[in-house]
Parts: sequence; structure tokens; C-alpha cells
Amino acid sequence: MRSSRAVLVFALLLLLVARAAAADGGDACGAGGEAVQAGDRARAKALKIAAFFSILVCGALGCCLPVLGRRVPALRADGDVFFLVKAFAAGVILATGFIHILPDAFEKLTSDCLPKSGPWQDFPFAGFGAMVGAIGTLVVDTVATGYFTRVHFKNGAAAAEAAAVGDEEKQQAAAAAAAPHGDDDHDHDGHVHMHTHATHGHAHGSSALVAAVGGTEGDKEHALRHRVIAQVLELGIVVHSVIIGISLGASEGPSTIKPLVVALSFHQMFEGMGLGGCIVQAKFKVRSIVTMVLFFCLTTPVGILVGIGISSVYNEDSPTALIVEGILNSVAAGILVYMALVDLLAEDFMNPKVQSRGKLQLAINVSMLVGAGLMSMLAKWA
Repeated sequence: MRSSRAVLVFALLLLLVARAAAADGGDACGAGGEAVQAGDRARAKALKIAAFFSILVCGALGCCLPVLGRRVPALRADGDVFFLVKAFAAGVILATGFIHILPDAFEKLTSDCLPKSGPWQDFPFAGFGAMVGAIGTLVVDTVATGYFTRVHFKNGAAAAEAAAVGDEEKQQAAAAAAAPHGDDDHDHDGHVHMHTHATHGHAHGSSALVAAVGGTEGDKEHALRHRVIAQVLELGIVVHSVIIGISLGASEGPSTIKPLVVALSFHQMFEGMGLGGCIVQAKFKVRSIVTMVLFFCLTTPVGILVGIGISSVYNEDSPTALIVEGILNSVAAGILVYMALVDLLAEDFMNPKVQSRGKLQLAINVSMLVGAGLMSMLAKWA
């Protein structure tokens, strides 16, 4: 069911952005650029194919490393290396939202190609979209976490009650078969029976909840929380991955595509590490892990293929394309900034293991700054 919803969301985003990109193709705004030569188109096509495989491989590598790391002691979810990698990835995601996506949203939503009679020049829609994205993520984050927690506790309580009834019947039958004749002994046995029943019911309820989530009693709520984080983070990633994939696939200039290949491969790898870390901590089942990893890895490459398909009618300066891409970019920026700061960085930085070790605390701060710095530097070329 979750995979079907993910595919539906992905298909709708592709359809929306593709139609917007092809809309108003005859608009004169932005159409006065240099003509692209046939040789440039051929080189651009070769670069797009290279970008497809490079981004696919880098995304798969980044997302799978934390997942496969469960079998490598140095990459355990509670290990120091895992904290460092996740902080680096969170820095990359933070810079992606602030440096790459949000400025692009402002540029598109304040473009001179937008209708002068509209509100686009009078109101900061990009900032508004980012705020809506962040607030929406907060609402989804808290509501979904609360819902899943209540559902699992309810299921655990129901399982405990059913087990308790069965145990009570068994214990009554055993007590009837070997009941002492003395009244005092009978009363004492009844007291022991009730105490055992209550204790067993509590233990079984806890076991049922832990079995549903995975992990131990102490981290069942932690796993639930990370399930929500992983799914919301992937949603934010998918929104902007569709846009950048279509934009790269529709580009015809080799000089534009070359830096994009390097930047997007780097970005996809470390963004995948951040998502992969959340997937590991969420303790998903194997089928869900495979679905989420494949969905992340294929989003941008499929967007590239769609961009190649519509490149002949693509006009990135058409009002429809500018508005749709600008709004989606601004919302995606709000989602990624919220997720990076609240669900990735704040959670790890406030972890008791980190707080109690000064060297580890310093190390993850440096790792986060390096990730954010390197991703920010790429904005010079892409």
C-alpha cells in the first residue's frame, strides 16, 4: 500500500512538472538565447546518459551504505562513524535547501517573464512556500508520530488482553485439577494466579508492541519516530528530485550539464546517506527498505528521461513552468530545511551519547559544517 501511494505521488509530480515545462512553449520570453548547434546537442545527449547512470549509482551507493552498515561494526547505527556520516549528510541536505533550492525558487517566482498584472512581483511567494512546507512538515511529523504510536499501543493492549484471557483459562483449568482442599491455600492460590495474570499481560503487551516496531522495549518509540522521519524526508527529496531531473534532461547546452552532473551526483550520494540512516534507525522490514531505496534512486534518473522526452517543446521561462517549479521548489526547500535541522541534526546533537562526549560532539559539528560547506561551494557551478 505504501509503495502504491509513493508511485502515485511520483507519477503526479512528473505529470505536473512535465506539463508545466511544456506549457506556453511559444512564449517569446527567454526564447532569444543562442541557437544550439547539432554537435552541442549530441554532446549534451551523451552527458545526459552519463548523468543518468552517475546519479543512479551514486544515489544507490549513498542510500545503501547505512543499510548494509548494519553488518559492519564500524557503521552500526549507534557507532561514532554513523553519527559523523549522518551529520555530514544532514549538512548537505541543509545546504541543498538554503543554497540551491530556495534561491532558485525566488528567482523563478520573481522572474520578469511572469505576468506584470499578477501578484508575483508584489509578494515573496518563495518564502511563503518555504514556510508552508516547514509548517506542513511539522504538522505531518507530529500527527503521524502520534497516530502510529497510538495504533501500536492499541494493538499491543489488544494482544495483551487476548493473551491474558487465554492464560487465565489455562491457569483456572490447572488450578481446578490440582487445587488444595484447604480454604486458606485456595485463597492464596487465587492471589498468586491474579498476580501472575497481570504481570504476564503487561509483558505480553510490551512484547507485541516491540514485535510490531522492531528493536527492544527501550527504543520502540524511537523506531516509530524514525519511520515517520524517513517517509517525510523522502517526500521532500522526491519533490525537488523530479524538478532537477527534468531540468537536466531538457537542457541542451553541454556547458550547463557538465557541472550539474558532478553536483547532482555528489548531492544524491550524501542525501541518500541521510535518508539511509533514517531507514536504518526506523527498523523497516526488508520489503519496505527495498521499496524506499529504489524509489529514491530512480526519481532523478526517471526525471532526466522525462526531460529528454520533452526537450523539443521545453521552455523553462514560460509562466506556467516558472510558477509550478518555483512553488514546488520553495515547498521542498521548507521540507528539507525542517528535516535537516529538527529531525536529523537536533536529534543527534542532543543524543545523550553525543552530549556526554566532548570529542564526538566537536567531531559531528565539524562534519556537519564540512558537508554544508562543500555543498554550498557547488552552487558556484550548479
